Amino acid sequence: MNLMKIIQAIFVSGLALCLLNCANNKDKSVAEEASAISDEALIDTVQRKTFQYFWDGAEPMSGMARERLHVDGDYGKYDKNTVTSGGSGFGIMAIISGIERGYIARAQGLERFNEIVDFLEKADSFHGVFPHWWNGETGKVVGFSDKDNGGDLVETSFLFQGLLAVHQYYINGTDEEKALAARIDKLWKAVDWNWHRNGTNQLYWHWSPEHSWEMNFSIHGYNECLITFILAASSPTHGVPASVYEQGWGENGKIIGPHEVEGYKLNMRYQGTEVGPLFWAHYSFLGLDPRGLKDKYADYFEEMKNYTLINRAYCIRNPKGYKGYGDDCWGLTASYSVKGYAAHEPTERGDLGVITPTAALSSIVYTPEESMKVMRKLYSMRDKLMGSYGFYDAFSETDNWYPQKYLAIDQGTTVVMLENYRTGLLWNLFMSHPDVQNGLKKLGYESPHLK
Repeated sequence: MNLMKIIQAIFVSGLALCLLNCANNKDKSVAEEASAISDEALIDTVQRKTFQYFWDGAEPMSGMARERLHVDGDYGKYDKNTVTSGGSGFGIMAIISGIERGYIARAQGLERFNEIVDFLEKADSFHGVFPHWWNGETGKVVGFSDKDNGGDLVETSFLFQGLLAVHQYYINGTDEEKALAARIDKLWKAVDWNWHRNGTNQLYWHWSPEHSWEMNFSIHGYNECLITFILAASSPTHGVPASVYEQGWGENGKIIGPHEVEGYKLNMRYQGTEVGPLFWAHYSFLGLDPRGLKDKYADYFEEMKNYTLINRAYCIRNPKGYKGYGDDCWGLTASYSVKGYAAHEPTERGDLGVITPTAALSSIVYTPEESMKVMRKLYSMRDKLMGSYGFYDAFSETDNWYPQKYLAIDQGTTVVMLENYRTGLLWNLFMSHPDVQNGLKKLGYESPHLK
């Protein structure tokens, strides 16, 4: 009997050791594969999978991007059919890159864009300004909050950053493509940017048919809203004067605030903090090319590069001692968090131990070597971090938290910035639009794109 127990113990120990070795070998093979794959192949793998969020994962009735997509189907208080204006703008640019990459056929892309424009022509809008969210099946506004149930000027600008790129992509194409460009131009010219001044030299983020200007949120820099002022100045029908940019965005020069963080210099003052989440370096620059872009406030490429390096340096310093942080795992930005949603940033107040893959990946245009190192690390962890639509939105090694959830705004910046890093495609399209060119000149910008 004792002999039998000894034999059983040996067998169990051997089996456990075998399973452990198998697991270790699997982890080793995954890590080896991540190390061996070329940069180009790795980027294409990530870009192709993330693109699928806006293709296979799109809301089927409208073709628009779902605000969120949860693999387990549990959306809690949210509706899975809610679509997003800003995230769809990012997704529209992702689809252009998908056509160029051969992920889908050109005819397929045109068909999807026609579906999206069909939706936008009929969906709720307010003085030509679109809401943050709609129901994708009905086109009816879905309130982002109690009083935010009307026009959202910032999300509208994110949407039109994408639509104007599509316009340029098709403007010299077939008759059907030119017809789509003409429909986009009509939507563009209908946006009443002046309405959102509310009689002032400011731009206001929200207007509601029920609550009017009660949100009372004037937009000023620096944050993610630079593109809003540039498009407001660019409109050929309802364009705002340069004084709105100077007094609203620039706060009569108060936006300038030279300071140093983590050993890197910044020239601008950031709203409410020394340095904010990384999406502030992404959203406005999906179409707006930061390379050589300058005005009296900043050299935008150098500013955003340093802004990114600060985020990285903070994570490497890791003052709160979170597990996993380092030069191959950094990136704090707005995303899902262990408890709800948070705008993670490189401050001890704003750092919750959550890494968001899009943060470093979308920064590849500023920090190519540093971002590639993160991409390889994340790819080596893909069993936990990657699904059908690319890397999941966020994770925390400290909390052993790896939710299988996606957000449109984070998947979109990843695809677009990877494409801009590879070819500059979306930058070249957006910056070539004649209205954008006129708007940048009106505001006193320098750019290699300006003719």
